[in-house]
Amino acid sequence: MAVKIEKKIVKYNVVSEEKEQAAAKEEAKRAPRAGEGNVVHLTEELERPEMLLGSTYKVKTPLSEHALYITINDIVLNPGTSNELRRPFEVFINSKNMDHFQWIVALTRIISAVFRKGGDVTFLVEELRSVFDPKGGYFKKGGKYMPSLVAEIGDAIECHLRMIGMLKSEELDEHQRKLIEEKRAQYDATLKEAESRDPGDFPDGAELCGKCNTKAVIMMDGCMTCLNCGDSKCG
Repeated sequence: MAVKIEKKIVKYNVVSEEKEQAAAKEEAKRAPRAGEGNVVHLTEELERPEMLLGSTYKVKTPLSEHALYITINDIVLNPGTSNELRRPFEVFINSKNMDHFQWIVALTRIISAVFRKGGDVTFLVEELRSVFDPKGGYFKKGGKYMPSLVAEIGDAIECHLRMIGMLKSEELDEHQRKLIEEKRAQYDATLKEAESRDPGDFPDGAELCGKCNTKAVIMMDGCMTCLNCGDSKCG
């Protein structure tokens, strides 16, 4: 292809094949990729505000005479708009009991770092609740089993995430509600039957006592014991 030169040549440079390839690669890097168009990516550095909204949860366990106080502070994103969101930003745990101070401080710093990273932080709940204490767990008020103190912290975080809307409450379907109502009715009927029973009667399934010839022998504390005369195989 012929090119007509209309200006005065002041300088020239011989372009080698290697330079042409390098220039083509540089141009390809600057060109937008397929599907991106002229998208400009912006990043915003989120700094801690002077004031944060928070909630404090009291955790009383049989492992210590002193309670734990778990405070979770939230940051409000896009305040005053239709896209307003409340998300966890940091967590603090305080207690008079200093036995677990070192690992609790480390745990709160890690959890806070995950909160500030953003995204879906709900996975923390399952991770914490799956920690088991080798010495055994305990039942909290209401009959819910907690395998460890760490799991109790995870339970408090789950409660908070449900409150701010990050986790949805799992509602029972119609079949499950009906089944629970039937079980409760059976349980109430059993209680009424027990209340109407003569106090002198012995439990159903009791065996015959060889000493007093009364059908009142049941398993108690690992031994067959008669509820009528007190005779026991353990002496």
